[in-house]
Amino acid sequence: MFTGISFIFRLNSGIRTKNYFKIGGTFMFNNLKRKFLVIATVIGSLSMFSVPQNVSAGAHEQYFPIASSRVGPYSAMGTGYYGAQIDYLNYVNMNGGVNGVMLTYQECETEYNAVKTVECYQRLLEKDGQRIVVFDTLGTPGAYAVINRMAEDNVVLAQYGYGRTDGADGTVWPWVFNAASHYWSQIAVKLKFMAEIEGGIPNMKGKKIVHLHIDSAYGREPLPAMRAITEEWGMELVEISIPPPGLEQQSQWLQIRKEKPDWVTFWGAGSGMNSTAMTNAARVNFPRDRMMYVTFGAAEEDMYPAGDSAIGTYAVANALPGDDFPLVAAIKEQVYGSGKGNLADESRVGSVYWNRGLGAAVMWIEALKNAQEMHGKVGKAVTGAEFRDGYEALNMTTERLAEIGIENMVAPFSISCENHEGAGKFAVMQWDGEKFNQITGWEAPLDPGYIRDLVENSAAKFAAENNITPKEC
Repeated sequence: MFTGISFIFRLNSGIRTKNYFKIGGTFMFNNLKRKFLVIATVIGSLSMFSVPQNVSAGAHEQYFPIASSRVGPYSAMGTGYYGAQIDYLNYVNMNGGVNGVMLTYQECETEYNAVKTVECYQRLLEKDGQRIVVFDTLGTPGAYAVINRMAEDNVVLAQYGYGRTDGADGTVWPWVFNAASHYWSQIAVKLKFMAEIEGGIPNMKGKKIVHLHIDSAYGREPLPAMRAITEEWGMELVEISIPPPGLEQQSQWLQIRKEKPDWVTFWGAGSGMNSTAMTNAARVNFPRDRMMYVTFGAAEEDMYPAGDSAIGTYAVANALPGDDFPLVAAIKEQVYGSGKGNLADESRVGSVYWNRGLGAAVMWIEALKNAQEMHGKVGKAVTGAEFRDGYEALNMTTERLAEIGIENMVAPFSISCENHEGAGKFAVMQWDGEKFNQITGWEAPLDPGYIRDLVENSAAKFAAENNITPKEC
């Protein structure tokens, strides 16, 4: 339900994917077509502030920001991710809120642009006298743009698998969280998987790997860990960048054909860029089963446009797709069943991007519950500092994930004062032209301690350069 404050254009469904359901460890699709249908249904939506119908007068409320990216080249990602967050907030409200505290939100369109992300942060910071307690940019460039504001404003920067990696060191970045799992763990898991395919780390010596990436902070983020590991293993690393939005890649793939690498890691964003890489790989005859996609290229919307060219592509996930997880099914039944779903295309519920947004929103609510209990405010709204304490106390055990209804959708994890990463684990999937097949469990890097040392060294360097005294835990 919307009330008039301002007028924004919303890409309501963004990308229409095929109907699908999960069977065992694979994700099946009905009515699959080789063509990828893009629906650019741009709807004028009154207001950026939603007040659910069951918020009663006088009820305590907790205000959340939705810094969405529903338009532009990254809309498939943004519509699914932020649509899930809104769906979950509405679901919680339909079930009595958080100990009676009802959830409200205000939305601002960033177009996945760092400057606009800062503008949205300023716009969303306060509403009706209440300040936000968490901010989620979904983009590394946006996260870098606002990260230094968090401590001053008492706002948690929730980087759900993206952003500044050394934010995982809670002693230097007490307001920043990478949960669940950051890019350095992700690239380490990818290299571990490649080594297993090649028959072990000794066989990686002399292998050549290309890191093909969008030319942004996001595309460059995994490089410190990637450089360190490939050097230690005796591999040759070739770094090739692509100017955003990444639709022109011909020269880069000609360079790849010349380099003849053994593997390519692709760090793209947006279905256009991601699918273009696969079609170009096919054009230069580079095998797709030697390509590994980042989490932001590992969605159904990224595979469909490439058609047969996508077959065999590896991708990693920090939230697995599927609409038979109990919480996903409950949201479809209650929220979409009552006509209150955020996406016009209900078949996208349970997709990779939607489930990832759901995982992120679940953490908000778990942190809010923790904060209420820790600070004697059950049934009341909490402050940013109290919410930060609740976020740092997250303990998403297998049992708790099962109670929520997302067991196996995300890896179990916990947060501590020192460690703000969480699980540090990813699952590898492979696209067969119709579905994602999950081919590994939740995998950690070969040496998590090595990755953690890289994080702590990077954070310590930043602290020294900026006269920051690390927090004692």
